[in-house]
Amino acid sequence: MDRVADKKSASQFLYPPIDPFDQRMMDVGDGHRVYVEQCGNPHGIPVVVLHGGPGGGCSPAMRRYFDPTHYRIVLFDQRGCGRSRPHASVTHNTTWHLVRDIEHIREKLEINQWVVFGGSWGATLGLVYAITHPERVAHLVLRGVFLMTRRELDWFYGGGAGAFWPDVWSRFTEIIPEDERGDFIQAYNRRLFSGDLAMETRFARAWASWENTLASIANDGPGGDSPAEYARAFARLENHYFSNAGFLEYDGWIEKNLEALAGVPGTIVQGRYDMICPPLSAHRLHEAWPRSRLSFVPRAGHALSEPGISAELVRTMDALRRGH
Repeated sequence: MDRVADKKSASQFLYPPIDPFDQRMMDVGDGHRVYVEQCGNPHGIPVVVLHGGPGGGCSPAMRRYFDPTHYRIVLFDQRGCGRSRPHASVTHNTTWHLVRDIEHIREKLEINQWVVFGGSWGATLGLVYAITHPERVAHLVLRGVFLMTRRELDWFYGGGAGAFWPDVWSRFTEIIPEDERGDFIQAYNRRLFSGDLAMETRFARAWASWENTLASIANDGPGGDSPAEYARAFARLENHYFSNAGFLEYDGWIEKNLEALAGVPGTIVQGRYDMICPPLSAHRLHEAWPRSRLSFVPRAGHALSEPGISAELVRTMDALRRGH
């Protein structure tokens, strides 16, 4: 989950603009090439940024959470989205392909260990990566926790969040025939992968609008449509992953495997009024992970761009660079 809005946030005023010193397309196999960029200090503390979605892609605003004099910032667009190619492709595109891609990038950049920074779906991917490769993670920084469980999907696509946003929920649901409304993820799947570009784009925009509207606590109704190319990649990839339960072996896989993080410290930043990824998941994660610190941000929702969330993430990264 999670499209990062390209709006000004608290963090954007703390550091000057950061330009990449390295941009490349990296071949990760299976016919996929992913866009990778580095910025900040080439000799600084390495940090890899995992964007949301799946399918959200990186944005320049995501560089602004790190002091560029101290951090070597690595961002990449996950398979099928952003500047990675092929665009909107779900072929050879699973959580385990992405975990392998993260390791491929780390090895190519000759980084031994790094901070892993991710929000929403990026938090999910960061947790799966850290559970699989704990020795490579110096610290996990997670925002808007999503544990990729049926409970969370049912909340967002089964009417839970819709009880708070009934007008917006009706826009999401009314374009699906009544006899298919028992499973909106599958109903949208049939249309997002119909092979009819106009249909795919229409339903992709509806899918993206439902999530984007609920991202910020400041929103009070649907905004404009997302660009067609962005919406199609975002919706197809997100739906593909959710239709397959994140490609995890069983429901609750992350929570069942948290013992792997026994030696990994972490910080969790969670909006108190997050409608997309309710705070229960962050609390459950913190309770089961002894080396974590949980910070609830009052009067904040889900979006990375929320001022309180941005400020807390900047404080976290500044504390890490000082060794606190």
